Amino acid sequence: MKNFKLLPITVAVAASVASLSSFAADADIEALEKRIQELESRVVDIDYTDDQQPAVLTPDTPVTDGIIFSGYARYGAHSSSGDNRYVEVGSSGRSLGRLGNESNGGEVQLAKIFQADSGAKWDLVFMVDDWSNDAWGSSGGINLKKMYAGVTNIFESQPELYMWGGRDFHQRPQQGLNDYFWMTHDGQGGGFNNLNLGAAKFDMAIVGQVDSEDGALGNDNGRYAVTSKLHSINAGIGNLDIYANYGFASDEANEVGEAKVSDENAWQLGATLGLGDSNKLVVKYADGADDSVFDLAGDKSVFYASVEGNYAVSNQFIIDYLVSYKDISGDDYKDANTGRNLDKNEYAGIVRPQYQWDDVHSTWLEAGYAMEDFDDGGEKNGWKVTLSQNVSLGGMPGSRPMLRFYTTIGDVETKNMTERKTADTLAFGAMFEAWW
Repeated sequence: MKNFKLLPITVAVAASVASLSSFAADADIEALEKRIQELESRVVDIDYTDDQQPAVLTPDTPVTDGIIFSGYARYGAHSSSGDNRYVEVGSSGRSLGRLGNESNGGEVQLAKIFQADSGAKWDLVFMVDDWSNDAWGSSGGINLKKMYAGVTNIFESQPELYMWGGRDFHQRPQQGLNDYFWMTHDGQGGGFNNLNLGAAKFDMAIVGQVDSEDGALGNDNGRYAVTSKLHSINAGIGNLDIYANYGFASDEANEVGEAKVSDENAWQLGATLGLGDSNKLVVKYADGADDSVFDLAGDKSVFYASVEGNYAVSNQFIIDYLVSYKDISGDDYKDANTGRNLDKNEYAGIVRPQYQWDDVHSTWLEAGYAMEDFDDGGEKNGWKVTLSQNVSLGGMPGSRPMLRFYTTIGDVETKNMTERKTADTLAFGAMFEAWW
């Protein structure tokens, strides 16, 4: 987020100058300069960005007098004349690349920070989001995504410990090029972050999945997750984070005529390892789940691994990349309509060269390929290429807000033992993306 200025100096200067007589004495000028210095000392720069991750308050977070406004959004027109609106293969987000290949939506957050006389700092956070999409079977609408309170600096021996309760983003490590949350447990409950163990910090929580009836409800649906993360570990070549999660359900999650979900459980193990300054390894194994232990999917196991990063050819020319592999198998991993076993391997690769002409204009070219290789002989593969001309605030690939004008072409081929189908995509779009 660009620095959030609580009290712009220009406004204060203009107000002060307007009150001056055109015949002000030198003493008045000196008083004005002193007043401006006082106002400058009160300006607060605060980094409280909505990067679609949980926001954890620290003892060093500045306390503002006003409301902190943050968010993330992307909206625009996406005109497609092909068979499909977007190019999609596999279960790992936008496995062929997200550029020119993602739907509209956004989230707006309001937060307030308080400080007690003891030094404890609290935050109260509210967010609504709009990620409804006809492809996801949703009729639209705004949902309450966050409503929680948290506090830090309440234990002298653990000043960084942050405790929270309510509804929040929760444990959602994300990859950029494929827009993939390879773990996600958004819900309502409580827990803590940043328990300092010396060589590492520890997070833990229990959350319930929010009930939904064409929109978020106030109660949970009976599915729960115990989540944990051991992080900030110096592994020599980079930072190491380790995740471990367990899922279960109460009788409330059971549905009439269906197998009892309360008899199921699920677990996940995962890790990220920094490989130098600009590369990262991600590994995940899950039993009874894929991205979330809320799934309680029975006899289903998933292994996922990826390497991602970037290479700076020059200050103006940067290449991002991501390659991934995924294996999904299990007796309960079947097509709900046909009963077909869906055991498969998934492969994907994305590369995005980006050239920054100046601190406003840039040109990006993103190319991706992905394949699903089914154990029963079926196969699905696809490719996508997007050319995007961008206008942004700043001279880096991550600079936002950004306006994009793009063209996307792609093709998906599906084959089994008896038939072969193809579906192409040709799309043009104009959109904005921003986080702040």
